[in-house]
This record gives sequence, structure tokens and C-alpha cells, in this order.
Amino acid sequence: MARDGKDRGKAEPRPEEILGVRDVLGREMNGVPVLLVIALALSLFTDTFLTGTNMDNLGRQVSIYAIIAIGQLLVIITGGIDLSVGSVVGLSGVIAALTVFETAGGGSVVLAIVLALLTGAATGAISGLLVAVVKMPPFIVTLGFMGIARGVTLLLTGGRTVQPLPGAFAEIAGGETLGIANLIWITLLVTAVVWFALRRTVWGRYVYAVGSNKESARLAGVPVRSVQVSVYALSGTLAALGGVLLASRLSNGVPTAGTGYELQAIAACVIGGASLFGARGTALGTLLGALIVGMLNNGGTLLGVDPFYLQIAIGALILAAVAVDQLQARRTRRASEPARPPGSARELTATGGSA
Repeated sequence: MARDGKDRGKAEPRPEEILGVRDVLGREMNGVPVLLVIALALSLFTDTFLTGTNMDNLGRQVSIYAIIAIGQLLVIITGGIDLSVGSVVGLSGVIAALTVFETAGGGSVVLAIVLALLTGAATGAISGLLVAVVKMPPFIVTLGFMGIARGVTLLLTGGRTVQPLPGAFAEIAGGETLGIANLIWITLLVTAVVWFALRRTVWGRYVYAVGSNKESARLAGVPVRSVQVSVYALSGTLAALGGVLLASRLSNGVPTAGTGYELQAIAACVIGGASLFGARGTALGTLLGALIVGMLNNGGTLLGVDPFYLQIAIGALILAAVAVDQLQARRTRRASEPARPPGSARELTATGGSA
């Protein structure tokens, strides 16, 4: 009897408390079926998709988008947006290119990378301060910096491409380690570091808390302003890293480089499971999202599809991903609402009854 009473006293787990594989591995699993379908379709309809040359080219193309998108993800998780990343890519690439222009010293390459990353971090930090302290809308702040960064880039170069660049600089993105492109290694490293930071550190929990509810996070002791500034600074830094790698891969500094990259980054985040309303998204999911966008572009090239149609397809994917996210959020809200007892005021009103 005592045993039965003790068993009855134990709370049984509710269905919503039982974790499944998707809950353990995270929302990044949502992009896997789409990725597999696209890969299977391209392997069936083209003879060159699965070749080593094309896989290497795809990996190099996706890498830069993925790095920029992971920086964008940090801002999106807090409920913000960074439209300046594309222009920061161009600015940082040009600063790195100008620093190493017609030089061959290894020291100048290191200096170029440092200056470019500092430029991106400073741009992002200023945006974060305007958002967190001045309370300006993220859309307006980063839209302004998108124009400022692009204008500075054109002024520094006079609208001309910066070239030639030394071989040591081109080797950063063009070289290989263990038979795999350096770009891919760098992307995997960035993804792993950000995944760990979001999943296993106090700062990562703060980022999600800010995106969930800023006021509640502040009352709970979360340094909301510092977190917001930090994510914008990291977004700018990763955009700058993408700019350096792009300039290295092209072996020149193009003043218009990065145009439209902000849309590609947002697409990768949303398709990878991030919510534009904040508090949701993972580094691995964003990497999968970037792969999906990259495979669509790569497959379109192999099949000879008009790139304008590809833009339509990517836009449709974004809309579909946001729609699914909204439906899931609505279903979750309904499931969490307590069941109304029979004869409640709303039910009586709907049926025309009286209490």
C-alpha cells in the first residue's frame, strides 16, 4: 500500500515533456529532407553534379555564404536583422586588398586580415550600440550602414578593382589542407565554435533569452544591451571574414563584392529553421540552409536554368519556411492553452446560452 501511494505521488511525464530525436538534435534537422531531395534530383538530372570538381566548387561557393549567414543568425536570434553584411563584405575585402596590394610580405597579409576584421567588428558594434542604447530599429540602423559601408568602399577604390594581389593572400582561400579546401575547413570551424557558444555557454543562453523577451530577460539579470552589441559586432566580424575570403578567392578586391549577400544570408537562416521573430535558430541549421541555397544556384547553373527563376525559387522557399514557422508557432500556442471547462463564458456566448 505504501508502495502504491508512493507511485501515485510520482508525477508522470506529460507527452510534451518527452523528447524525441528532433528535439535532441534540434530544428536543424528540418533542412535535411529538403537537402536530400535536391541532391537526389540534381544527381538524376545531371551527369556532373556528383563529380569531385563540382563538389569542390560547391563547397567553396557555399562556405562564404555560410560564414556570413551564421553571423546573421546571431542577430536574428535576438529578434534583430543586419542588412549591412553585404556591404561589410565589400568594404573588408577592399581594405584587405589595399593593405597587401603589390606586396609579398607575410606580415602584410596578417595585418590585412586584422584590419579587415576590426573594420567589420567596429561597424557591427556601432550598429549594436544604436540598436541597444539609442533604441533605433535594427532595420533602419543596418540599412543606413549598408549605404555607408558601400560608399566608403567606392571612395577608397575610386570604383576600380584592386589587383594584383600576392600569392600568399590568394592561398588563404585557394589552398587546401588534407585534400580539402581551406574555405571548407574555416567554415566548419566557424560553425562548430558558434554552435558550441550558443548551446554550451551562458552567453548563448543569454542570446536566446533576449530574443524570447527582452524585458523578461532584463528582469532576470541578463545584460540585454551587452548581448545585443556583441551579436552585431560578431555579425560584422564574420561578414568581414567572408569579405577577406572572397577577396582571397578572387585574388582581387572588387568594390561591388557582397552585393545582395544580405538576402542570401537571411534566406540561409530562415530555410535552416531560424525564426525572424527571434529566439530560434542554430548554427548547424544555418549551414544546412546555406547548402540548400548553394545547391539551388549550383544546380541551376548545371541545368542551364535562368538565374532569375532561381531567385523566384529561393524567394518561394523563404515564404514557405516562414509560413511553416508561423503554423507551428500557432499550433504550439493552442496546445499550451488550458482546456476550457464546459459552460465557460466563451462557450456560452458562442452557443447563445446564459449562465
